[in-house]
Amino acid sequence: MPASILEETDHLLDAAAIRKTPTLLDCPSCGSVHVAQVLGDNGGIFYVCTACGHSWS
Repeated sequence: MPASILEETDHLLDAAAIRKTPTLLDCPSCGSVHVAQVLGDNGGIFYVCTACGHSWS
């Protein structure tokens, strides 16, 4: 277990830099990879970009 959150963040950033394939959860509006998966009221799943606020399903 890392001694600090900064060590964990460094590890995650290194892993992201190694990944060469694009993610399927890029925001279609702004292209950001900062996307949250959200469970809707009727059990459906949709996505929200935490960078620009765009949502889609």
